[in-house]
Amino acid sequence: MVPVPHVSLEQWRALIAVVEAGGYAQAAEALHKSQSAVTYAVQKIESQLGIQAFELQGRKAVLTPTGRMLYRRALALVGEAGDLERVARKLSAGWEAEIGLAVEILFPPALLLDCLARFGQEAARTRVEVIESVMGGSGEALLTGKADLAVTPHVPPGFLGRPLMRMRLVAAAHPGHPLHQLGRPVEERDLRAHRHLMVRETGSTRNSRSQTIDVDQRWTFSSMAMSIAAAAAGHGFAWYPEALIAAELAAGQLKVLPLGGAEVRFVDMYLVFADPEMCGPGVVRLAEIVAAVVAESGLGEALADAGQQGAA
Repeated sequence: MVPVPHVSLEQWRALIAVVEAGGYAQAAEALHKSQSAVTYAVQKIESQLGIQAFELQGRKAVLTPTGRMLYRRALALVGEAGDLERVARKLSAGWEAEIGLAVEILFPPALLLDCLARFGQEAARTRVEVIESVMGGSGEALLTGKADLAVTPHVPPGFLGRPLMRMRLVAAAHPGHPLHQLGRPVEERDLRAHRHLMVRETGSTRNSRSQTIDVDQRWTFSSMAMSIAAAAAGHGFAWYPEALIAAELAAGQLKVLPLGGAEVRFVDMYLVFADPEMCGPGVVRLAEIVAAVVAESGLGEALADAGQQGAA
């Protein structure tokens, strides 16, 4: 039998408010309660648990080591209770009113639009906010609660990613670019002598180690479309998802660089829930549609085949 807690959520909220507001009077004002009510709530915690959460230093209440531990656990407890209430409201109202979907820009736009179109047919009243991200952006959207679901190559610590697909990236430049005129396989030192066309990371913490190659000349754009346009105009080179530049390759605007076998790279993409246990039916259904669309495209098979080869 689950034990009945002696301390209520309201009492834990009072303790949190005292810490975050900086005192009992300020906490009472923030909670719209009397100071005596807030003081009693904290004292009740101390008496029920037989501990001292605060000690007075001058006229200021300061957390004891035990109090700091209680504060951290109280934050988690109150946060989980709030999440549970939000999920319950979503379930009682049917599908969610809005879903946040973070998608790495490597993911083919045609597949994304197909996913959204199918979802829209089933849930016309559910708004979907698509967060186009680069590198660390999807993980940050999950961590900050902006995204309920993410398609990302980077699974943040503490999250579980479902393998979705393997993207094939190729190094490419305009056929008239000097790198195509060398008459031999392009080496890394050759690349460093020319302009690299990058797409800016969308995460607030940018990692210079995520750069594909260290070069002196670089143009950084906010969108993949601008980077591709710059490459097609002969301004530099970059690694692109082959599916995204298929039209430019077919039209002769871009050509794969001969890197002696190193011109092809692979990026594994994952489907990640912000909280698998707390997500609503709309998020679950959208995830199912994304997985189905990728499977139908055949791109998901590449990742499955790679996994089987690795196991062998």
